Amino acid sequence: MRRIYFLAPDIETTHKIVDELRAEGIEDRHMHILAKRDTPLEDMPEASEFQKTDFIPALERGAALGGTTGVLAGLVGLRFAGFAIAGGPILGILFFGATIGAIMSGLAGLQVGNSRVKEHEEAIERGELLVMVDIPKERIDAMSQLIIKHHPTAQFEGIEPLLPPSY
Repeated sequence: MRRIYFLAPDIETTHKIVDELRAEGIEDRHMHILAKRDTPLEDMPEASEFQKTDFIPALERGAALGGTTGVLAGLVGLRFAGFAIAGGPILGILFFGATIGAIMSGLAGLQVGNSRVKEHEEAIERGELLVMVDIPKERIDAMSQLIIKHHPTAQFEGIEPLLPPSY
């Protein structure tokens, strides 16, 4: 899955884009609309905290950093305790470190705005709407062409990998 970004100039254009994506089989849970505060989105899917913040990327970084720290701590313990703690305890320390790192980083990520969304803050404050759509890689070109063809005022803003693959 990949997330594609579009800036739509107004609520009417965004509504038409969402209707066309629904007609193409894209479910509401894969569409996220971000608008200026107090903009009524009616029946369109609003972006959640996961899309507005850096929670998922921070979670991934924390798990990697915590796991690495856990392995290093396990190796240091192995060095001083000998082979008595080899295997299971080192694996346990790795998972413990990854879990603690993921939790701490994820909580910190909730306090930081999504870097991709920050790029479009000015446009959103002017009244434009950011449309984020999660689609399979093989449908990116077709969906992008569909939106651009029917709504030339919508600006394609890019693609990014979506991790985890489904949520």
